Amino acid sequence: MAKKPQDNHEVETTGHKWDGIEEYNNPLPRWWLWVFYATIVWGIWYTIAYPAWPMISGATQGYLGFSTRANVQVELEAAEAANAGINERLAGVELASIPGDDELAGYARSAGEAVFNTWCVQCHGREGGGATGYPTLSDDAWLWGGTMEAIHTTVTHGIRNDEDPDARYSQMPAFGRDELLTEEEVVQVVNYVMSLSGEPQDAQAAAAGEEVFTYNCAACHGENAMGMEEQGAPNLTDAIWLYGGDYDALYETVWNSRFGVMPPWQERLTEAEIRAVSAYVHQLGGGE
Repeated sequence: MAKKPQDNHEVETTGHKWDGIEEYNNPLPRWWLWVFYATIVWGIWYTIAYPAWPMISGATQGYLGFSTRANVQVELEAAEAANAGINERLAGVELASIPGDDELAGYARSAGEAVFNTWCVQCHGREGGGATGYPTLSDDAWLWGGTMEAIHTTVTHGIRNDEDPDARYSQMPAFGRDELLTEEEVVQVVNYVMSLSGEPQDAQAAAAGEEVFTYNCAACHGENAMGMEEQGAPNLTDAIWLYGGDYDALYETVWNSRFGVMPPWQERLTEAEIRAVSAYVHQLGGGE
């Protein structure tokens, strides 16, 4: 016959009781307590040894002098030292010769893509896909030219900025806002421009707009409206539009003009980096 279990009253209860069940207040295992105390000691040591406590102008540096920023800088300097030779070659060769040198061209594309994804993708999009107001770099429509030399000049000096006196510069008049054309003439020339790429709105207005275009726009866009790279004037016959090719977008362009700006990169990038990103853009598919 089994013995009747005896009540064990050596351990106090927590005072909690529910449905006849009581909760013992058993002490934690000693090994667990020692581990817990060790983690407290380790945590205190860690905040002393490594940067931890926030200060007004930074954080405590820790007596070990550890810094993730410094480690990254060391790695960057090591990478720069490893690539110093090929960067020197890239900065010194003729631009036109880069695509013909397999080693140099491969390095330029790789390094140029990294530069592009760091500095250029915000405006020009992944792989140069472009956006409204920011040119697509993967087609063959170039406002200022798509040769290696032309792209290099554009990247180096920028477009329409006051930081670099050698920046590419042109400005389209605000024909409507500055009362160079009447509203009727603006409507006519907009219709004419749309008709050049097969999108006429009003055939009668388009016919009248041809004369308006000849006297006011052909000096930059050319008599055949195919643009002039030396002026940064776009081709108006290819249905490629930087700010949109619908009636409202073109009306806004003619009435108020556009004034896109690109910063010069010669103060932020090395010559090798400028050449690398120029080579990368050139090979995206639309280089001349």
